[in-house]
Amino acid sequence: MTNKRLNKLFPVGAISLCSALLSFTGISASPLVNGHDKTNQGKPHYTLPSPMTLRDEGTFFIGGQQAHSDFPSTTPTGLNAPGTYVINQMFVHYRIPATISKKLPIIMVHGSNHTGNTYETTPDGREGWATYFVRHGYPVYVVDQAGRGRSSFNPTSVNQAIVLQNLAALPPAGFQLYPREGAWVNFLFGPAYGQPWPDERFPLQAMDQYQSQLVPNTEVTLEGGTDNTTNDLAMLLDKIGPAIIIVHSQSGTLGLGAVVQRPNLVKGLISVEGGCTPVTDADIKQAYSKVPFLSFWGDHSVGAVGANGDARRQGCQATVASFKQAGGNAQFVLLPDLGIKGNSHMMMMDNNNLELADILETWIVRNVERDKHFPCNCGPHHVSACW
Repeated sequence: MTNKRLNKLFPVGAISLCSALLSFTGISASPLVNGHDKTNQGKPHYTLPSPMTLRDEGTFFIGGQQAHSDFPSTTPTGLNAPGTYVINQMFVHYRIPATISKKLPIIMVHGSNHTGNTYETTPDGREGWATYFVRHGYPVYVVDQAGRGRSSFNPTSVNQAIVLQNLAALPPAGFQLYPREGAWVNFLFGPAYGQPWPDERFPLQAMDQYQSQLVPNTEVTLEGGTDNTTNDLAMLLDKIGPAIIIVHSQSGTLGLGAVVQRPNLVKGLISVEGGCTPVTDADIKQAYSKVPFLSFWGDHSVGAVGANGDARRQGCQATVASFKQAGGNAQFVLLPDLGIKGNSHMMMMDNNNLELADILETWIVRNVERDKHFPCNCGPHHVSACW
């Protein structure tokens, strides 16, 4: 690929972009017992290539309100009598590197049916984006959306429906969770269950591990649903200061909402196959045109069945165009345009996940931190080309 082509995709400065072009290695044929690799059973496994030194690591909750519940249980008497919950809170896991070499922290937000584990160790035991960016000098904050995972949900409506035998009390959307067969297609592992794409990069040999991390979308039990996560992201920014946000899939619109609420604190937004619509002209003028934006897509989204296909991707292309027309710094990247093919919707877990992280870091430094002296940072991972 020519420098002219890359500068069109990443137009800030004349710094070269690093792109990881891995040859497809195929799906591992490791011996499986009940879906688990037993080759190295009993041997230590290290996810990180070298020790990682931290200044601090911890967890906390942001947001949340006290709420009364008449149905904390299906037997609301005694210790389970009506009382007070905390609802709408968001769980945050942070890591601060010993040496903070980058100017801004990164907040990572997962998508539908997932938790913050999306960005941690990959299903097949490789390093994920959370620790990789920490080792590159960024403080990283990984969240569980409000109502999901460790952020918990509000069981009141479910208990009420059981006690009163009234199905109308249940959340109308129910607790959606893709089964294995549906997840295979929706998250772009292949065109049909059991049929991987020939160049598929997702570690399908670890499908059991992957499916184990999926959770229902229980935020439907919260009044306001996903809006609570947007509000919590704004409060997290108030707590930690200016930051970059990486969103994925369903959380794409939540990141856009955070930009509207805190355009002065969101210094860059990266949307990995995330939703980009709807946006209003007023929000474009007042917020989006002021915040660098990257919409990042893999090739298996083209022609895909479900939410992660053409309609969402084309909507993002239109959104990027509207941001640019308003004077904003916005880019749309389809990985095949960089010579990279075979990525699933869960590209932060794919076998080239760290090469993709390098591309994202380069975009951050060039477009957010605007460091014109940033070296070609391709990393040590089988790079065949570096611009």
